Amino acid sequence: MILPDHLAPGLRAVFCGTAVGAMSAARGHYYANPGNRFWRLLAETGLTPRRLMPEEDRLVLSFGLGLTDLCKVAAGQDAAIPKTAYDPGRLFAVLAPLRPRALAFTSLTGARLALAGLVRPGRLADDPRLPGVALWALPSPSGLARRHFSAAPWLALAGWLGD
Repeated sequence: MILPDHLAPGLRAVFCGTAVGAMSAARGHYYANPGNRFWRLLAETGLTPRRLMPEEDRLVLSFGLGLTDLCKVAAGQDAAIPKTAYDPGRLFAVLAPLRPRALAFTSLTGARLALAGLVRPGRLADDPRLPGVALWALPSPSGLARRHFSAAPWLALAGWLGD
């Protein structure tokens, strides 16, 4: 396992990346590349009261949030990771007993891999593997995906969680 999951029962939302990037793996913390907007987005959407540093990633639990990845055995850019390294079965098995309110994929690629189909940004259809858990697909906060990024689905998730 490249990075440990930061999970607990009853979280408001679990953020699931595709795989840990090389810099995050080297630093031992989620979303550690300075070009990644993840931590800034959590603060700007009000999901955390301030911008956390990657080294504070475990603090997400105190805000009712969790962190995991679809691939737990390899690190790097999505294109360099074999499709067989992604493990949706593990993800759903781990999350089902924890019953978070929402599972938010932090990339459309991750959502497609986990749900085996095309997805659009925003709230997704329910999945019987996670009854009672709302699924969301968010545009990747990675600097590599800057061209295709929109904060609107992130804001929609934060608004939904605030209800």
